[in-house]
Amino acid sequence: MRSKIIKEGLERVPHRALLYATGIPKTEMGKPFIGVATSFTDIIPGHIGMHDLERFIEKGIHTGGGYPFFFGIPGICDGIAMGHRGMHYSLPSRELIADSVETIAEAHQFDGLVLLTNCDKITPGMLMAAARVNIPSIVVTAGPMLSGHLKGKRLSLVNDTFEAVGKYKKGLITDEELEALEMCVCPGEGSCQGMYTANTMACVTEALGMSLEGCATALAVSSKKKRIAFGSGRRIVELIRKNITPRKMMTKGAFENAIMVDLALGGSTNTVLHILAIAHEAGVDLPLELFDGLSRKTPHICDMLPAGRHYLEDLDYAGGIPGVIKRLRDRLHDAITVSGKGIHEIADSAEITDEDVIRPLGKAYHKEGGIAVLRGNLAPEGAVVKQSAVSKDMMKFEGVARVFDSEEDAMKIILEGKINYGDVVVIRYEGPKGGPGMREMLSPTSAIVGMGLSDSVALVTDGRFSGGTRGPCIGHISPEAMEGGPIAIVRNGDRIRVDIPSRRIDLILSDKDIKERLSNWRPPDPKIKKGYLSRYAKMVSSAGKGAIMLK
Repeated sequence: MRSKIIKEGLERVPHRALLYATGIPKTEMGKPFIGVATSFTDIIPGHIGMHDLERFIEKGIHTGGGYPFFFGIPGICDGIAMGHRGMHYSLPSRELIADSVETIAEAHQFDGLVLLTNCDKITPGMLMAAARVNIPSIVVTAGPMLSGHLKGKRLSLVNDTFEAVGKYKKGLITDEELEALEMCVCPGEGSCQGMYTANTMACVTEALGMSLEGCATALAVSSKKKRIAFGSGRRIVELIRKNITPRKMMTKGAFENAIMVDLALGGSTNTVLHILAIAHEAGVDLPLELFDGLSRKTPHICDMLPAGRHYLEDLDYAGGIPGVIKRLRDRLHDAITVSGKGIHEIADSAEITDEDVIRPLGKAYHKEGGIAVLRGNLAPEGAVVKQSAVSKDMMKFEGVARVFDSEEDAMKIILEGKINYGDVVVIRYEGPKGGPGMREMLSPTSAIVGMGLSDSVALVTDGRFSGGTRGPCIGHISPEAMEGGPIAIVRNGDRIRVDIPSRRIDLILSDKDIKERLSNWRPPDPKIKKGYLSRYAKMVSSAGKGAIMLK
């Protein structure tokens, strides 16, 4: 056990004295010391119920023969941080979370880790830390929220509140209806109800083999989730005794499994950033093209919100991620998981109870997976689109550029009703360096949808999109504007062509003209010049590499 280094030997008398000060009985000193990283906070709905899960994890660890030590990890609610200065901090917080877990685990020489997480950047940050520290680890995602209900209609946060802003501006809903939505859409604890980033990452975590089966979709309010928390606490002790570490599970095959499950679900484009970053920490080379190659041969079989009809609770009742794995079984690598079972064993024992929620491959909603990677003279190093959320008529689109150097500038014009049929809204200097922090553009995209323009207007950005985005929204444009990418020299009135089936995004301008404009381009002053974000901007890589912190 690693923890022997802090509790055995004459020279560790002071260390033992400090440990005894915590209240640990002498009888427990010989047991594995397990760090439980909890991201409990009062301000994130997905995390407010974690104290209950902490109790069940603790019970499981004691039952298994270990001794737990809880420590806190910071978390940000992307929904609350959305559309203002706070969103600059969201993606950068992923690196803080990874660094925090690494720091505490290494400083105290824990034998293993239980990682209690749920929301957008917290889950990938925990997984990055697990891969980096590489001691036995298991992830518990706290679970999705129940759907909201109003006058017989089911509700979800993104589709029914963010898009309501645009509807209200168009006069389609009243003050009373808006207030009723605010009060009813989020009935309690849990991550937002659709296949947005938090829930997509929970599903990716389970498919990667880092959570017990059923964990991703088990509802936050369920006794099932508590039993999974207990089982995870007990299982971590077994992982320590058998020395089963994250990198033994986070193989290239396991990452391919996770990507295929993500594609079958039609998950958030943010997972591209996060999977690349986790793989980097695990020492696995994943080229961006892998996502697109797998997408072309992985059918989209789950019609999930925001573009589809089904909620996470529907997916859970239909069979959860084991059910999706069952559908994809013959395409997946038989990687091991924290449960001790292989992926094929999980698939063979899974039961699907609703064939519309988890469709057979032959009756897929789309022949290709949810995410496509585009390239072209506007994005030489790649861009990402959630193609499963784009209507058939908008899979090919050409329009006139309306250029904005920040989300706020774009949002002002959108809400003034000055975006027209055939426009391509270009929002730049919002990438990892330029933002800094690569803000999500959920407010602009939701406003466009709410105003009825999703089938006539495209949005292109070097920022990123929420998992709740739908419509022809192309993000992660690389190189970003702040790095002198071609998006930096787009002008109002230029024409942009998007061809998702051909995986192209192009500025309709000659190579000579692009080269001339780039030769005259100079980077603007940084938007933020002090604190963590200033340091982050100087060290972060492009979106095409996962927006990781460079050495």
